[in-house]
Amino acid sequence: MYVLRRWWGKNGLRLGLAVLALSTAWMLRQTQGAFVLELYRAISAPFQAKGPTRAEILDNAQVQELQQRLIELESQNRRLQELLNYNATQPQPGIAAPIIGRSADHWWQQVTLGRGRRDGVKVGSIVSGTGGLVGRVVQVTANTSRVLLVSDPTSRIGVTVSRSRFMGYMRGQSGNRAVMEFFEKVPDVKPGDVVSTSSFSQLFPPGLPVGRVESIDFSKSPAPEAIVELSAPISTLDWVLVAPNPKPAATEPPPPPSPLPDSTLP
Repeated sequence: MYVLRRWWGKNGLRLGLAVLALSTAWMLRQTQGAFVLELYRAISAPFQAKGPTRAEILDNAQVQELQQRLIELESQNRRLQELLNYNATQPQPGIAAPIIGRSADHWWQQVTLGRGRRDGVKVGSIVSGTGGLVGRVVQVTANTSRVLLVSDPTSRIGVTVSRSRFMGYMRGQSGNRAVMEFFEKVPDVKPGDVVSTSSFSQLFPPGLPVGRVESIDFSKSPAPEAIVELSAPISTLDWVLVAPNPKPAATEPPPPPSPLPDSTLP
């Protein structure tokens, strides 16, 4: 008995500390440290700045969402107002149509509109936006229509320089610029000249604004070429105007003679 008390007096404190450590470790494992976390929060609370409550965080998120929606609605309203103002200046007002489809792989080639046969849209209809010509309708369903953009490399448009009346045809470059190839070898053209659809175009009526001449390459053979900056912001359009084409292709006169081999006005 004396030996046991002597051993306890010598090792009792160590044994108690070991039991306490094992018990604490077991408790931490069972509670996953929740007690220690709460204890830390209680001790450190007086030294921490008071943050927003959960309700305040949710309220702030809702306010930000409403502000963002308001900004988006204001932007759409401004663009629609610009489109309506543009429509009022056109000799033949069109139908406002939203762009509802646009492939990332064909961003500059085609768009899908949320207006179709039921709204009076037909194949060949002219599509324009604030600034000028956008393209033409190439496919129509009951409620949608597909538009071939003037920026599509396969697009060919008969155009003319408004100032000097020198003609050529324009093809897209998959961007906000296009190439105009002249029929004359020495055309009267300079940067800043306005380019519009010509009277010999088989797809569009004359006088539709297309863009402005940015630069000219007179060294091209067999005829010079001009880089045309498109006037309609095709890459950022949300709404467009769709108008019937008043010039059927069947009644159009043939294009004038051209020095370019096998070239015809589209």
